[in-house]
Amino acid sequence: MKSSRFFMISLIVGASVTTPSSAVSQDLPQKGYRAEFFQVLASAEGDFVALAEAMPERLYTWRPGEGVRSYGEVCLHIAMTNFSGPRMIGATLPPGLEPEGYEQSITKKAEIVAELKRSFDHLRSAVLSISDSEADTEIAGWYGPTTYRGALHIMNEHLGEHLGQSIAYARVNGIVPPWNR
Repeated sequence: MKSSRFFMISLIVGASVTTPSSAVSQDLPQKGYRAEFFQVLASAEGDFVALAEAMPERLYTWRPGEGVRSYGEVCLHIAMTNFSGPRMIGATLPPGLEPEGYEQSITKKAEIVAELKRSFDHLRSAVLSISDSEADTEIAGWYGPTTYRGALHIMNEHLGEHLGQSIAYARVNGIVPPWNR
């Protein structure tokens, strides 16, 4: 009884932390490879945004060493990848978005957080534009030939890599990720 109550509370709390606000209004698939992608994406998005909101503005320019991305640049790297990665599945960049120099183009926390959120909306919309029947469509991926399904795996793997990096940046600076408080 106790464990099932704990499980239900965990589901409720987890959903409130990881569910992107824009996903509520979108008709997300309930099964298939895109549904699986969206499940992982919702968790990554929730964690990225929560951590970005928890990081003090002064740490957005902090970097662990010379030649390494600052925390703000990591957030913008993720945003640019969310904008440009979907090109593998036929999407286009948002109008006016210039990849060259993008990671250094914004320095204010509020603007970086807003751009991060906008990028997750773009990624979600791009994946909604393809169908489950296209899962095995062969395409050129970042690491060579893959499929639409493979491209989504690549994008989620990239998010996981940089979420870990962001958590390390936070912890080194004494910031506890919101989901661990």
